[in-house]
This record gives sequence, C-alpha cells and structure tokens, in this order.
Amino acid sequence: MKSVAIGKRLLYVLLTLYAIITLIPFLWALSASFKPLSEIVSGEPNFLPKNFTFDNYKQIFLQEPLFLRWLFNSLVIAVCVTILNLLFNSMAGYALARLRFWGRHFWFLLILAVLAVPAQITLIPTFLILKAFGWLNSYQGMIVPSMVNATFIFMMRQFFINFPKELEEAAALDGLTPLGIFWRIVLPLAKPALAAQAVFVFMGSWNNFLLPIVILFDPEMFTLPLGLNSFKGQYISYWNYIMAASMVFTLPALAIYAFFNRYFIQSVTFTGGKG
Repeated sequence: MKSVAIGKRLLYVLLTLYAIITLIPFLWALSASFKPLSEIVSGEPNFLPKNFTFDNYKQIFLQEPLFLRWLFNSLVIAVCVTILNLLFNSMAGYALARLRFWGRHFWFLLILAVLAVPAQITLIPTFLILKAFGWLNSYQGMIVPSMVNATFIFMMRQFFINFPKELEEAAALDGLTPLGIFWRIVLPLAKPALAAQAVFVFMGSWNNFLLPIVILFDPEMFTLPLGLNSFKGQYISYWNYIMAASMVFTLPALAIYAFFNRYFIQSVTFTGGKG
C-alpha cells in the first residue's frame, strides 16, 4: 500500500510538471499580448510586461478593418462544419453498426482506407473539384469538403456497436421505423459521443490553415488563422498584434470545450468498442 501511495504521488508530480510545461508557452503568449512590440523583440526574458498596454487589442479591433470579418468567417465555417459532421458522421456510423445492406463491409473498409491517406494528398484534387464547381473563395468551398470525416464515422460506429440493442428492439415493438429509432432513441442517448465529436471537429475546423490558404484568395474571405498570417511581413512581424489576436482566437475553442466538458468526460470509454 505504501508503494502504491508513493507511486500516486510521483504520478501527480509528473503530471503537474507536464501541465506547467504545457501552460508556460500559453501564459507567455498571454503576457506578450499586453506588451509593445519593442519589448517583445528586445530578447529580455521578462515574463510579466514592463509596459502594460491594451493598445494591441485596440489595434486589432478598431484599426484592423478585416479582423472582425475574419472572426465571423471562422465562426460561420466552424459552426456549419461541426453541425454537418455531427449529422452525417452519426448517420453513417449508425448505418454501418446496425443496418444490414449490400456492401456494408466494403464501405467500412473504404472508410478505414481513407484514414490512412494524409489530408495533404487530397489538397490538389479538392482544389480542382472546387474550381470546377466554381466554389473557390467561398463558404461552400470551405464547408462542403469538410462536412464528413472518416475518423469520426469510425468512432461513431464503435459507439453504436456498443449501444444496447434492447432499447432499439423495444422502440421497434412500439412501431418506430429505423429512422425514428435513430432520431428519437439513439441520437439523444449518444450525447457523450456527439460532445467528443463536436469538440474535435470544431477545433479542427477552427484551427484549419491548410485548406483556406489553398482556396481562399480574397482578404475579406480569410479565416482567422489565415488572417493572422497577414501580420507577418517580409521585413517585420507584428508579434504584439499576433499574440493579441491569438488570445481572441482561443476563446471560442475554450468556450465550446467548457460547454461540452461534462459529456466529453463521459465519452472517454466509447472508442474501445467491439468490432
């Protein structure tokens, strides 16, 4: 028992050290967002601002005319992508887990094969397809290619495989169709899996830089990650503005995690289902 207690204390110490190491860069960025540029680039290892100022935030909100537009674009795209993923990934995962149809195993193997393909490889085909549809530099060009995700189809399938069949059988005896069972019984009870999916999908879309830089070329259509890049010039980078904008950039991600946190913790066990 004594060795177990020592092991737990050692584990807590290691986790605390890891948390501190992880938080230090974020805290430095938060501190730098209140510093003038000259203090940031001076090279002095001061963690707290010597010349505390809100000018960086005033600059990005009041002087940068496109910052709020970039924030709006990111919110619209991330929210739409998240909602569509929750819908389509859940439907596909339920179909693969419960419904019996021709080619079910083939489609599941195809989804597994998609998981092995790096996203970077699909950028050129995605660009050509969007160009053919005339969807470059548009919201639909950002949303449609990201509205389904093979990873979360697989995860939802694993969740629904472990879902109690007795509930579905009881609903079927009451006269519900398979679609009714999915909407009225299964989906409301899948909140832990949906919450985990929502957090990951939203953050993935919110932080996406690769797709926007390929298909967006009008500054008014930029998302926030792409817009932040405009603060970096050939000869000078305005790190004070970048740090301030980065702090604003983290708030929606923190908010959605805080909102779904209760369900997110419950979802820890749903990925280890039987095949």
